[in-house]
Amino acid sequence: MEEKSRDYLAGRLRDLATRAYMNNFVTATDFLSVSELATFHQILSSDGVPAAVHEYCGARYVIYGGYEDAERAEVCFLPGYMDEESFLLSEKSAPTVLNCVRITPVNAKFSDELTHRDYLGALMNMGIERDQIGDILTDEHKANVFATPRVAALMEKELIRIKHTSVKCTVVSPSECDIRPGFREETGSVASERIDAILALVYRLSRSEAQKLIESESVFIDGRTACSGGYDLKAGSRVSVRGHGKFIYDGPEGTSRKGRLFVKVRVFI
Repeated sequence: MEEKSRDYLAGRLRDLATRAYMNNFVTATDFLSVSELATFHQILSSDGVPAAVHEYCGARYVIYGGYEDAERAEVCFLPGYMDEESFLLSEKSAPTVLNCVRITPVNAKFSDELTHRDYLGALMNMGIERDQIGDILTDEHKANVFATPRVAALMEKELIRIKHTSVKCTVVSPSECDIRPGFREETGSVASERIDAILALVYRLSRSEAQKLIESESVFIDGRTACSGGYDLKAGSRVSVRGHGKFIYDGPEGTSRKGRLFVKVRVFI
């Protein structure tokens, strides 16, 4: 499914926020990709909403993907009587906007080594749209899939086989999903927050090698192709590099006497 256009997304967000504000109940988008979430923040900025103000069209909002640092997430607009903390507590005890589906083999001894692609492919073959599925987190012989409640129920009922492996699906609260992405922390000093400088630090490259990756359109920042090595990363940016992996840029933690920045990133492993 193609990503939603900016105009469609802007209209949808205003409609959901207005409904939450006027009718006093929770509304939520489908799962948005990294680039769509970046577009959401651009829409807020163009409408004059400060980054620190989590409110749109009168309704408070929460970006929620089932766990902290989720890559794909829903934008949830809250009724007047609810704040972010009470929303998250409510979702922990009685999920309403998304569920987690725990997928395990019926017999682990005869299970294939299933990958993220295998799980996603099985779901696509069921006719499930990508925006109905959040992150797919895999571990040895099992996976957690975040999904809308309707799709979670469908998976529990109908997903019984992936490749040659018979599987069992169980819908659980997101708080019960015990698989999380693994990270390796990297720290170091750079002259600036330019993407080519950060790439060189993370992947032990020269600046010219980092620039070649950008020129070959192999670098993606928040789901969008990086066009220039001079782009300054912002804290929280997600960077994916074809053939190398991906990381989250956490931003600077201090400055050296010579004016270099000490920065931290979390590299997915």
